[in-house]
Amino acid sequence: MNVIEITTEYIKLQDLLKFAAIASTGGVAKLMVQDGQVQVNGEICTQRGRKIRPGDDVLADGQHYTVKYADQ
Repeated sequence: MNVIEITTEYIKLQDLLKFAAIASTGGVAKLMVQDGQVQVNGEICTQRGRKIRPGDDVLADGQHYTVKYADQ
């Protein structure tokens, strides 16, 4: 599992995809989410703005990602 560190309360799904270099641009992230290529906590998610918080599991491009606070 890949861990993404954030310094805010949450990160939006499309921003996580860009930050983790899963999607090269916001447009690519948008298409991935709209096409049902991303799962959050085991369910397909089509909401680009979905708030991802520590403990959430994101599956994209065959890899699992989770978020944790940078100060922990």
